[in-house]
Amino acid sequence: MKQVSAGVLKLVLGLMGAFIIFVGINVGFGGIATLGFQGDTHFFAITNSPVFLIRDSNVRFFGGLFIGIGLFIFLAITNLPRYQVALNLVFALLFIGGLARFTMLRLDIVLGANLIGSLAAELLLMPLLYFWVASVVKRQTAQPALERPIESS
Repeated sequence: MKQVSAGVLKLVLGLMGAFIIFVGINVGFGGIATLGFQGDTHFFAITNSPVFLIRDSNVRFFGGLFIGIGLFIFLAITNLPRYQVALNLVFALLFIGGLARFTMLRLDIVLGANLIGSLAAELLLMPLLYFWVASVVKRQTAQPALERPIESS
């Protein structure tokens, strides 16, 4: 059962990493308008091109960060004990990002059908993964000690 839990955790982390990379590519290579992977890209008109290009560059940067986070998650899957602290940081950052959605002061949008899945992943899945990784790592690091023969004096 312990290996199943670790295997399922790694699968969940892998799917999460792949989705984060997907979103990162959509925004990193598409900017504010995105590449359209998540729906219609026609939602605004540019009225100040120089300012738009600066903001667009910033959004592309955030997309690149998402790609990097997703790639890191794939690396972390290879050695959960080694990367646990950094994974915890990723979970915390994504949780804080979820909280930041509320700063728009539009609960109809934040809690609406288009964002509720993302919000649930950010505010519910991230704490769950924090504790799940801790549990799996605790079992993995305790296991070798249990398998060692008892030394006699």
